[in-house]
Amino acid sequence: MASQKQLDRLSSGKTLWNTWRRDFPDVQALEPDLHAADLHGADLHGVDFHGADLTEANLQGADLQNVDLHEADLRNANLRGANLSDANLFQAHLQRADLRGAILCRANLRWADLSNADLRGADLDGAILGKAKFDGANISKVDHHAAAHSTADNTTDLHESEAVSSVKSV
Repeated sequence: MASQKQLDRLSSGKTLWNTWRRDFPDVQALEPDLHAADLHGADLHGVDFHGADLTEANLQGADLQNVDLHEADLRNANLRGANLSDANLFQAHLQRADLRGAILCRANLRWADLSNADLRGADLDGAILGKAKFDGANISKVDHHAAAHSTADNTTDLHESEAVSSVKSV
């Protein structure tokens, strides 16, 4: 379960949370424990969650714009309808996450693991998908026309990406 102390600090506001993350780098070794936290509908715009344990967290409908989630653990998290526009999800663990209807416009998903994630109806317009893993992910009805899989010398469409070679599309 999520640490009540960390939930209280987070509920005190983005500025206090981000200052705490910056001022106490030794906490990074323990990664903030927000496992199974109920943060649905929360305004978390710009919060620093890098390396945080958000497994099984309820972030449904949350405002996660410009959030730093690099290397965060979001396995089995409920991100349904969440706004993750411009979020940094570099190397994030999103296995079995529910991202139905989520907005991931311009999100950095390089090296993210979205294995078996449910992305039905998600908006990936302008998302960076280089080396992202989509094994078994459901991407039916995903808006990905401008999503890009970046390589050193070119950019390819999501359908051409080797990262989605085993994606479920129902």
